[in-house]
Amino acid sequence: MTASDAYKGYRGAALDTLKNFQAQVWNDVEITTSHGKYTGIILPRSETADPLHIVIKLRSGYNVGIAAASIEGITTTGRKEAHYKIPEKEFPFDPRKPRVKLFGTGGTIASRLDYRTGAVIPAFSPGELYGSVPELADICNLETEKLYGVFSENMGPEQWRGTAEAIGREVQKGVQGIVIGHGTDTMHHTAAILSFMVQNSPVPIVMVGSQRSSDRPSSDAALNLMHSVKAAAESDIAEVMVCMFGPTSDMYGLLHRGTRVRKMHSSYRSTFRTIGDIPLAMVSRETITPLRQDYRHRRSDKDVVVNTAFEEKVAIVYYYPNMRPDIIDSLIDNGYRGIVIAGTGLGHVNKPLYPALKRAKEKNIAVYMTVQTLWGYVQMYVYDTGRDMMELGVVPTANMLPEVAYMKLGWALGQTSDPAEVNRIMLTPVNGEITDREPSNGYLIFQGGIPEVEEFISRYRK
Repeated sequence: MTASDAYKGYRGAALDTLKNFQAQVWNDVEITTSHGKYTGIILPRSETADPLHIVIKLRSGYNVGIAAASIEGITTTGRKEAHYKIPEKEFPFDPRKPRVKLFGTGGTIASRLDYRTGAVIPAFSPGELYGSVPELADICNLETEKLYGVFSENMGPEQWRGTAEAIGREVQKGVQGIVIGHGTDTMHHTAAILSFMVQNSPVPIVMVGSQRSSDRPSSDAALNLMHSVKAAAESDIAEVMVCMFGPTSDMYGLLHRGTRVRKMHSSYRSTFRTIGDIPLAMVSRETITPLRQDYRHRRSDKDVVVNTAFEEKVAIVYYYPNMRPDIIDSLIDNGYRGIVIAGTGLGHVNKPLYPALKRAKEKNIAVYMTVQTLWGYVQMYVYDTGRDMMELGVVPTANMLPEVAYMKLGWALGQTSDPAEVNRIMLTPVNGEITDREPSNGYLIFQGGIPEVEEFISRYRK
């Protein structure tokens, strides 16, 4: 091992500390600090990482950074270099099982981190996925195709169009279900646009991701993958859906309709929730349990409508108190054709924005109102503010989610420049983005600390 390999990525105080206690990368160590002891394996660091911490993988499988200044001693007990090579086995073919196509867009749904290089090793070929999650072979005959390799924040119209077109090709080839591996940050955006770009699908289209990487003991990657593949192979629900953990435990996953789902927590595994409605179904490794019946059913034909037109000059504006009209004016001046506003309450903004909204109407810019409360409906007839804005050309969108309205407006403006036709498209539901009412159990937020809630939670929290 070269000197650089022995201290890969370490510099400054962290490097000095390792040398002082004669410890190296991949050493199995016990580190004594001013606030306790830690046992694990010293991991390499990125060259851009700070010079003040030593990182170890604990016995629990989690990584922790330890401030070099707090370290009082390091005892080396062995060496365990980890490469995390993913085993590859030939995916078995069973003519009795359905064909499922898995598209990759860049999410690390079944990947591991190579701590030697710091790079993510993707498990993406059928053989790699079988080596990582052999249970998949019990469900289907799996085919894979990498469409893109981008972080989800970099997904955009090019990737949305390409994904929709790829789905259309596979449906026409007779595949029984489609899974799309995707980063979780913008998965609900992509689910929304695919709901408009791909319509009348005869098979399930299931989007899936993972909140925690596969090398972590609490990773949700494998189970989410099993649930999504089962839904694609066996579910009767032929819609665009998101499949992720239901509760924070691994009891079951939920299938959320692509136009009513949203990521609601930055790190929980159960981050995705159906908003203003209830999920489509529960899915486990054994069963799929529909929670409602008003879904599009699987068919045996290969007919699908793919329409990928999209206008990129559309913006979404989150209203805040004291917002100035130059926000709207700048969009007008920069040639935007559509604006979605996430307004307060029932769909409100302040009066200083009125001149800019009037100017947008005069420029034939489509302006639609949603609510930043997420749950509930735009009700612009209740107060003078709402009535005034409708006179200025702002159109209420019932209970369409802000991100969904943004996606639909881009898609609608891709079809036509006629304001009346854009309005017709926006206000005509395609697949549940606007509903007549919210179910009585569609909005349930329980506040921790309240006795009855704590009593309920205690039955499941161990």
